[in-house]
Amino acid sequence: MSPNPRPLRKLGFLTIGLFDEADPRRGHESTLDLITLGERLGFDSAWLRHRHLQYGISSPVAVLAAATQRTSRIQLGTAVTPLGWENPLRLAEDLATVDVLSGGRLNPGFSVGPPTHYAHLRDALYPDTGDQEDFSPRRAERLLALVRGEDASDFAGTEGIEVYSRRVQPHSPGLASRLWYGAGSLRSARWAGEQGLNLLTSSVVKAEGDDAEPLDFAAIQAAQIRAFRERHPDGDRARVSQGLVVIPTDSATPEQRAKYQAYALARAPRTLAPQGPARLLFAPDLVGTTEELVERLHAHAGYREVDEVAFALPFTFEHEDYTQILTDLATRLGPALGWTPGQD
Repeated sequence: MSPNPRPLRKLGFLTIGLFDEADPRRGHESTLDLITLGERLGFDSAWLRHRHLQYGISSPVAVLAAATQRTSRIQLGTAVTPLGWENPLRLAEDLATVDVLSGGRLNPGFSVGPPTHYAHLRDALYPDTGDQEDFSPRRAERLLALVRGEDASDFAGTEGIEVYSRRVQPHSPGLASRLWYGAGSLRSARWAGEQGLNLLTSSVVKAEGDDAEPLDFAAIQAAQIRAFRERHPDGDRARVSQGLVVIPTDSATPEQRAKYQAYALARAPRTLAPQGPARLLFAPDLVGTTEELVERLHAHAGYREVDEVAFALPFTFEHEDYTQILTDLATRLGPALGWTPGQD
């Protein structure tokens, strides 16, 4: 086991932003309120996850555009944007626009692969090209090239009163260094390293290897992080952020503690064996006091490899629950892990 050599340097949080179909604005406003609360508490970053054709945020980039106008310091990210749903050229334009609006605070995270339930939605998403769409890493390489400022067109100049550029506009020079890849396998972690990206790890990995081998989520995640850094130009200095579900209970009411424990217990069976044909292995949700959580995180092989985290908020809780969790993360758990709150 490699010990964590440094205190926690960056503390962030991740949410999916649930809403009621009959009143979607309230859920989106709740998410924006959590981001502004996160900034006041000193969090370094806030991340939104895509939820397509569900009752969660389907357009994080649009929501983060709103968040840029309500915050001034906190970093804003997507964790992650599934590129199978996106045209890389249009996405590059949107990302650059929001990054400019934020003053250089956008951290786009993305992944590749076909959209979930693709057979059911292909005709709506790609009615004419569904069988020809490329969901491999080449789709990500197109996005990288465009964000980095490579030509999107072979024409530039003035046509009448219109002025055209070869590259995506606006161009935000620092954005490329803030691109993150959400990897769940050794192969994808190595690819991200070779591309010079930052790495997002989460509470899901692919269980690879012999079925007879004992499955240890933390060990698998740690191996992926090391493989990423072995291929990255920056080596051990390459940035990695971990995103486990971590729920502190220090200031929670007895009712909240019971809710949190029940939530984790209901999700525990999926941590016992790989799930589905992709053999996805889920990490247990971590629920407890700061003292208990520090002990469990310090014993986690994946956590010991990082000094940045974006802890995931649980699904389906109430706004006041998230307020309590974020407050305990920023005022109790984070400092206990060696983190210092950011300053506005």
